[in-house]
Amino acid sequence: MTFIMAKAPDHPALAAARSRGPTPPPPPLSLEQVRAIALDAGADDAGWVSLDHPDLAEEVPHVLAAMPGARSLVPIVLRMHPENVRSPRRNVANLEFHRTGHEVDEVAARIVRALDARGHRAMNPPMAFPMDMATFPARSWIVSHKRVAQAAQLGAMGLHRNVIHPRFGSFVLLGTVITTAEVAQVPSPLAYNPCIDCQLCAVACPVGAIEPGGGFRFSACYDHNYREFMSGFADFVEDVVDSRSRHDFRDRVPLHEAVTTWQGLAYKPSYKAAYCVAVCPAGDDVLSAFVHDRSSHLRTVLKPLTEREETVYVVAGSDAESHVRRRFPHKRVKRIRSSLRATRATEFFGALPLIFQRDPARGWAATFHFDLSGPEAVRATVCIDDGQLAVTPGLLTGRPDLLVRADARLWLDIASKRRSSVWAVLRRRLRISGDRRLLDRFAACFPR
Repeated sequence: MTFIMAKAPDHPALAAARSRGPTPPPPPLSLEQVRAIALDAGADDAGWVSLDHPDLAEEVPHVLAAMPGARSLVPIVLRMHPENVRSPRRNVANLEFHRTGHEVDEVAARIVRALDARGHRAMNPPMAFPMDMATFPARSWIVSHKRVAQAAQLGAMGLHRNVIHPRFGSFVLLGTVITTAEVAQVPSPLAYNPCIDCQLCAVACPVGAIEPGGGFRFSACYDHNYREFMSGFADFVEDVVDSRSRHDFRDRVPLHEAVTTWQGLAYKPSYKAAYCVAVCPAGDDVLSAFVHDRSSHLRTVLKPLTEREETVYVVAGSDAESHVRRRFPHKRVKRIRSSLRATRATEFFGALPLIFQRDPARGWAATFHFDLSGPEAVRATVCIDDGQLAVTPGLLTGRPDLLVRADARLWLDIASKRRSSVWAVLRRRLRISGDRRLLDRFAACFPR
């Protein structure tokens, strides 16, 4: 598209701009200048990292789509008050999350204005919400604040998959400023990972999302801790639509859950747990109390959370369900639909590692080929081997244990239980070659 600007040689603003000449490019900033700008704006810590850092390759297209010409990222850290986050009354903890999150956005906005005043273009994507939900359930955020903070050496990922700051520990929220500014220095690497591998996050997690060996059950955390966000609200609406009467609705959605949904809409949704942050003793500011009186930490921080009576949201047949029934029999279990429901075939295979359940996959091995046709055609190989999963684009060479052929949209309907696999087979719309019993085993590893 060609834009033609009307000639206005006598316009005073144009004439003045021509007389001033082009604005010279601003000089690069030093790391000390960047940190000073951020701290003056209210950040508790800040850093800098070039957009071409190898650990940020996945972020580049999303950052440039939001701000063409971006060259650098300024990660910022704001500290939360530990006692608020640790409170068994989780409304206190959530108020701290929301208050600090709002402050992150305000601080980032002040940094943007300061950089702009120095001649550097800059923008601040949200700390969390609002996100670009038009792409949900695919990636809806502009930049991963955790990934940027790590690349800038502001902290390291702990066992609980949160960034641990060397001083403030896990009691931080992160933000990122995107800018065209260039910084002359490279941040010095951290001397060590602040995570002390105490395993308390694994002990406290009500759904067993954090595995002591280092694994992480993403869907278990997402389904419970983020119940009031995104898919949880969609489930609420579906329950409203499906209910035959107000009595049926009350059976589906207890009064406290309906009121909780209203509160989330009016005052922001709340995390159901985040116990992993609450119990973490890492970070110089909080570690001393744990080192010198571990029993007090276990008694006053860990125990009130693990003994707390609450509803834990799990998908039927998931590892999380078996974990909470075994580890926390005093907590109420409520079965829900999976929050990670794909709407496209490519999303289906991308989500498999996130919803994979190890327990039903132990003690057997099989290779599955999926040859899905239609407008959303995709081919993929899924290998399950004694609790381990590998998903590979395309059909790998060799004979699979099970070959599945179907239209991609039909397969999504079967996977989401909108269509019966038996019906599809009888209509010859689903063709299966190999041991058909493996299809049930496959489904058990990815409950929905």
